[in-house]
Amino acid sequence: MTGKKLLIIGFVWPEPNSSAAGSRMMQLIRLFLSKKFEIIYASPAKDSVHAEDLSDYKIQTQQISANNSDFDDYIKKLNPSHVLFDRFMMEEQFGWRIAENCPDAIRILDTQDLHFFRKARQRAYEQKQNFVKSSLLTDEAKREIASMYRSDLSLIISQTEMQLLIKHFKIDKKLLLYLPFLVDQKLIQKENLPAFEERQDFVSIGNFLHPPNFDKTKFLKEEIWPLIKKKLPEARLFIYGAYTSQKVEQLHQPKDDFYIMGRAADAVGVIRESRVLLAPLRFGAGLKGKFIDGMRAGTPAITTIIGAEGICGDLPWCGEIANEPQLIAEQAVKLYTNKKRWTLAQKNGFQILEKRFKASTFKSIFFKRLNKLEKELSQNRQENFVGQMLMHHSHQSTKYMSRWIEEKNKKK
Repeated sequence: MTGKKLLIIGFVWPEPNSSAAGSRMMQLIRLFLSKKFEIIYASPAKDSVHAEDLSDYKIQTQQISANNSDFDDYIKKLNPSHVLFDRFMMEEQFGWRIAENCPDAIRILDTQDLHFFRKARQRAYEQKQNFVKSSLLTDEAKREIASMYRSDLSLIISQTEMQLLIKHFKIDKKLLLYLPFLVDQKLIQKENLPAFEERQDFVSIGNFLHPPNFDKTKFLKEEIWPLIKKKLPEARLFIYGAYTSQKVEQLHQPKDDFYIMGRAADAVGVIRESRVLLAPLRFGAGLKGKFIDGMRAGTPAITTIIGAEGICGDLPWCGEIANEPQLIAEQAVKLYTNKKRWTLAQKNGFQILEKRFKASTFKSIFFKRLNKLEKELSQNRQENFVGQMLMHHSHQSTKYMSRWIEEKNKKK
């Protein structure tokens, strides 16, 4: 596969040290680079000092603007063979322009996680309601699923989300591909990891722009950590995460050995020094990159059913799963103090990475599917009448709204 040109339209500039989304994007970039794709990364987002330097990978970058016909001229000249949209919002903004100006380009949507699924769970949690399938019938769901229909292929990071889309929303499997986090097995240096006795303290990590991570930190501070401290008075908890706000920093309480540390320069590194990873997530979707980092670091984890969702499949979890504060605290203490239990949990983590996230396995699956899509693109599009219909109606309205905004901006 050579001579292919991929345009990535990024929601943000990738920050792999700040979020799982950034790590995911860099994994996809390396995937395409392995097949000698020429890659151009374009985004309407502001530059970030924490973003990966894409020039190190010989990737061109381009600042773009929504609601601006200059983008049409840009992509006509660029003429990509493939376009990857980073989250459905980018497909909404730019998909119709790609379809209009580069009709032969294969359009791929990376969902990252199902935004409507995460938000529906968050809404149910905040309103103290039981989450039921009817909670998913939202405007966000209509927008996100419409974006999948308009795309030639959507990458789904979690098997739970695959089942939801296929069974509940009846989306054709031909439009979807399960592609989880891609872990290079060479990055797992088991022999170089600190032993049980060389580790101390608890760690928690997660980007604070992501609502589940702030809620998790509050949950730890208010309900779980006091219970752990009663049993382990010498233990400390270090919370790492990019983009701390004042409400996050207010939780910093050294007298309680509860430390808000801010951004971690090396997420796997800070997890590696700790004995147990705490991440009691009460809502969310997709896969949680913190657990992939934790398994790479050989650090067992305590989480909830939602936190573990989609990660271990039928394999044993790399630690303990509990939902109630008392049980979470009890399991955390047992894992922290029991070397035999801790060692088994670590081994479980290595097994999960090997059997469920091996990069080479999914690389083969992905490019086999992409090859098939390239050969059958015209037929697939003809068979996807819902996608054609949505492209016609939704994108016509988006197109004319965008044109109106562009003209309005010119008059300012």
